[in-house]
Amino acid sequence: TNGFGRIHPGEDPDLSIRLENLGFKTALYSNVKVFHKRRISWSKFYSQVYKFGSVRTILNKWHPETKKITYWFPTFFIIGLIGSIFLFIMGFKLPLMFYAIYFLICFVSAWVNTGNLVVSFLSLIAILIQFTGYGYGFIRSQAKLLFSNKEVEVVFPELFFKKR
Repeated sequence: TNGFGRIHPGEDPDLSIRLENLGFKTALYSNVKVFHKRRISWSKFYSQVYKFGSVRTILNKWHPETKKITYWFPTFFIIGLIGSIFLFIMGFKLPLMFYAIYFLICFVSAWVNTGNLVVSFLSLIAILIQFTGYGYGFIRSQAKLLFSNKEVEVVFPELFFKKR
């Protein structure tokens, strides 16, 4: 497999897919603990999930058998939310009410799981940032790949480690 590729983020799923394509078995070990550096600001978190969305389209291009409709969900969520806000302004309240119910469920779930109201409010901010960052990165990357005949490393140099 030549080990990890030069793409980052996305090196883990890329390697896993290449291993499976070569006939190797992969497995999920749920009792293993992995520690990652956590983002210490909302802007760094946004940047991280934006890159995840951007990379997913590249992985889909390299490994078309891995494409799933679920990768589009954050984009659909944000487009729907923006549309619902516009409809609300025009007097149609129902679409935005579905989003309000969703956020209420998320808030209550966070409160039940953490017992902390501050964390529960922050979870709503995290949801919006995660869906916006991933969704925008994904759709922007889709468009760039669709309208470019260049290699992905030329289109997205910021997502690749430099060659040694």
